[in-house]
Amino acid sequence: MKLPAAMQVSVRLPTRLLYSGSARKLHAVAESGAFGLLPGHADHVAALVPSVLVVTDTAGSELFFGIDHGLLVKHDQQVDIAVRRGVRGDSLDALSAAVAASLHEVDEEERVARTALSRLETGIVRQFGALRKPER
Repeated sequence: MKLPAAMQVSVRLPTRLLYSGSARKLHAVAESGAFGLLPGHADHVAALVPSVLVVTDTAGSELFFGIDHGLLVKHDQQVDIAVRRGVRGDSLDALSAAVAASLHEVDEEERVARTALSRLETGIVRQFGALRKPER
């Protein structure tokens, strides 16, 4: 029996497809530890933790993904990975820069959200204050 040479891997974010392609092997980190998958491995399900996902394509090039919590499902030669957040880098250095930029973007979005929430809270407090004043 000849083992398959490749598996189809897709990495999905909530809003878009981050990667889709053929791979010879995959390295990921789950709650129970690091593991690798090859095309001939048994079906597998794993809860992924924030880490670096490494996919080796059919040409032998390594693709690096910085991922957040997610789920990996391998069925036959199809590997589907769904993560909350993820970025792709062509090298570990590029991935490091992409993760830093992504974290900066998330920090900025959180700052804007905190500012908006603070304004809402201030408005509510003012309105409650106006309700307590007796009318003359």
